[in-house]
Amino acid sequence: MALDDLLVRLQADYDHITVTAGQHFCWAPASREVVYNIDGHKHSAAWSLLHEFGHALLDHSSYESDFELVRLEVAAWHKARELAAHYGIAIDKDHIEDCLDTYRDWLHRRSICPTCGCQSLQRDGKAEYECFNCHTTWQVSTNRFSRAYRRTKGHSDNVHEPAPVFA
Repeated sequence: MALDDLLVRLQADYDHITVTAGQHFCWAPASREVVYNIDGHKHSAAWSLLHEFGHALLDHSSYESDFELVRLEVAAWHKARELAAHYGIAIDKDHIEDCLDTYRDWLHRRSICPTCGCQSLQRDGKAEYECFNCHTTWQVSTNRFSRAYRRTKGHSDNVHEPAPVFA
């Protein structure tokens, strides 16, 4: 199904969700708007559109932790597959895993201790992690599109800059 045809059907079926052309695919919960990019690859553009509708239909509005964001992404892809089946579209499972891998990689980079290199967990409700091994605490950006900078708490000059999360 062509992206234009899918857009028409989605807008007819879910008229409470605004759909707007833009530079990238995203779900904006405050305005209840799915933004899409018509310049993308034919198949992956349709898959991305269905994924963003998945967020919308699951009413994803915020997240408290990095791990919760990954869970929301998994849920949105699951919903996208349901929508795809309804519209007679098959989403490539490898595409979904590739997309989810970007979040898994992002989460992994954020969770590595800048002092000893051990992997740790985020503190509840905070943009900071604490190492189980050496007890270093570091802060991370709340912006999921930013590089995974890790600033050791109390040391403004200690910034580690891994490769970009999203190219």
